[in-house]
Amino acid sequence: MPVPEPIAALSGPMTAWRRALHAQPELLYDVHRTADFVAERLREFGCDEVVTGIGRTGVVGVVRGRGRRSNRAIGLRADMDALPIQEVRDLPYRSTVPGKMHACGHDGHMAMLLGAAKYLAATRDFDGNAVLIFQPAEEGGGGGEAMVEDGLIERFGIEAVYGMHNIPGLPVGAFAVRPGPIMASTDRFTITIEGRGGHAALPHNAIDSVLVASHVIVALQTIVSRNLDPLQSAVVSVCALDAGEAFNVLPQSVTMRGTMRTLSQEVRDAIKRRLEAVVRDIPAGFGATGTVGYGSSYPVTENHPAETAFMADVAEALVGPGRIDRAVAPMMAAEDFSYMLGRRPGAYMFLGNGDSASLHHPLYDFNDEAAPYGAALWARLIETGLPVGD
Repeated sequence: MPVPEPIAALSGPMTAWRRALHAQPELLYDVHRTADFVAERLREFGCDEVVTGIGRTGVVGVVRGRGRRSNRAIGLRADMDALPIQEVRDLPYRSTVPGKMHACGHDGHMAMLLGAAKYLAATRDFDGNAVLIFQPAEEGGGGGEAMVEDGLIERFGIEAVYGMHNIPGLPVGAFAVRPGPIMASTDRFTITIEGRGGHAALPHNAIDSVLVASHVIVALQTIVSRNLDPLQSAVVSVCALDAGEAFNVLPQSVTMRGTMRTLSQEVRDAIKRRLEAVVRDIPAGFGATGTVGYGSSYPVTENHPAETAFMADVAEALVGPGRIDRAVAPMMAAEDFSYMLGRRPGAYMFLGNGDSASLHHPLYDFNDEAAPYGAALWARLIETGLPVGD
């Protein structure tokens, strides 16, 4: 294993921490037990500062290096929240909370950053501050934005920030990254079609909101296929529809919910304009009305070129050039680490989880064999980025 022996020796503790966190999943900002677990470990390791309640329930640990020439600070971020999914695998450490599980590997992300924290607090072979960020509410709650707005960057003097996420299908011990957009923006939309309800046997006396909604759904699929440059990436999906309850009643209204995702702000703006035109004009042609509203949204996660190259160089030095992909295709999933990258330069990298079930699947589990690689990368980023002078 191309991992420093002191970090390889933490494999057992990281597995224990990860599995303890896996058994007690919590959602969004309601991660009080998780945050307490993290803060307690950080204090045990001897972090110089442990602050709770950043961005409501976020935790930040600071380790100061032995060098005293610099007040520079690099931030490393892990997410803490789980998902509202029922776990189906009968694992010894399976979720004890019905309807909740760590189906995205945030338990592993926390374990890796805790491993790095323990190593860095013991060695302190750097000059400056390692800022260890444990963030709530990544899964749709905007915890990254909440921490930034709560003064995370300025309070801890962070000059660059890095994030990492496990990826099923990428071999354990491998990394992947790219400069520029690596994960998409996301916008949740809700569309309401207002027709005129009536008896299904007398459709001429009604305005069939279900029929109108059907035309709207089909038209929305032409936004990507006919209104965007074919070389641009985007997704518009209607994922839920609420309409009526009886077999013989045309409902007064239909509500649809969905998501749009893009890799640039220009395309994001263009899709919103087109979506709003479709929802306004197509129902009008039937004598109905349509309105659209937007909910939770994340910007594009866009890596900064210099910091991406630095992160890739550190990973390559750790595992070798054959195990680092520097031009991975972007993903259309979204990440609120984008808010941190909007305030400071940095990069977001993928870590191999091996042959596992996909993220957000009830059969998924983080691969504990990946943790030493992630912890080693975190440690090397600090030691390389904040070197001790002669």
